[in-house]
Amino acid sequence: MSESAGEKTFAPTSKRLRDAALKGDVLRSRELATAATVLVGLAWLAWAGPWLFGELFHMVAAAFVFDARALQTSGAGGLLARIPGIFAPVVLLGVAVPIASMVAQLSFGEGRWVGENLAFKGSRINPLSGLKRMFGAQGAIEMGKGLLKVVLLGGISWFWWLSVEGDIASLGRSALNRQLSIAWDAMLGLLAALTGGLVVIAGIDFPIQWLRRNQRLMMSMQEMRDENKESEGSPETKAARRQRQRDIATGALGPAMRQAQFVVTNPAHFAIALAYDPAKASAPIVVAKGRGDKARAIRELAAERQLPVLEYPPLARSLYYTTRERQMIREELYTAVAAIVAFVLSVRRGETPPVPIISVPVEMQFDADGRSGA
Repeated sequence: MSESAGEKTFAPTSKRLRDAALKGDVLRSRELATAATVLVGLAWLAWAGPWLFGELFHMVAAAFVFDARALQTSGAGGLLARIPGIFAPVVLLGVAVPIASMVAQLSFGEGRWVGENLAFKGSRINPLSGLKRMFGAQGAIEMGKGLLKVVLLGGISWFWWLSVEGDIASLGRSALNRQLSIAWDAMLGLLAALTGGLVVIAGIDFPIQWLRRNQRLMMSMQEMRDENKESEGSPETKAARRQRQRDIATGALGPAMRQAQFVVTNPAHFAIALAYDPAKASAPIVVAKGRGDKARAIRELAAERQLPVLEYPPLARSLYYTTRERQMIREELYTAVAAIVAFVLSVRRGETPPVPIISVPVEMQFDADGRSGA
């Protein structure tokens, strides 16, 4: 029923996720980017706080020095020159962290950076699309996130105030350095608490965005079939793939085929390359064998080396299923292969002997699937 109705019940494939990313539909959680930025900023403040205060102290102290030397050296220019060095790390973190967060989300969602997505698209300013986002599921989710942030962050701020109210109230009765210390600790405490709230919100928002994107990209049975057909490719693509496979097989077969003297084929599905040297072995040896693409590679190499290729389907299957590479043939096949060896040697001497007629014992005969004919 779902198949005929085109219901989208299948999870999106990797290809569909990548195609969606190319169109700008990527996994994106603004809450995660915000939480990551604030978290890294808080860590930087906690680590660089003493240094930052020291730099600000020197700036303020220098600003109140108005002796003749300060006027002659234009101390104000020196103060202004130190400002970028103090606040540059904050600016760099504010730019680098959101970018890193976006790249991480793209990688998680099987997407990548696409420059074309920065181009103008009229659909982005379509009023109907905007109303759909505002009053649809996306608008409801954004409103829920906004309410959650207000309630959660407001509650955190309230509990923080209750915990520091006494210290803040006593600031006027403390020394200046004590006041600064209390204020700094209170500020870091508030930022840490709010950052924790933002991390909680991001932990809720990111799975929601992931689920909504996957739901949006769900596929029907027909779409799965279409993608499978597309992935298989056109006849040209299939031919190119087979050629690459043959090239790989040819490269691996090269050393073995340099020893071959003739090839026995099925003719299409099996190919066995053999060599016979009485000084090395008492019977012919299978130097290479294969089926499918490897068999085609063996035949192509044989043609390049001008080796005799003889079509004996029963013998080819028997050699394939009974003999390993670099192994002598079975004794039951000596007679059949010996007739072929004699034929090949006669051809090399320039003679024109008749093609030998051979027979393979019934117990050594196999079909294409390796089932014995005995």
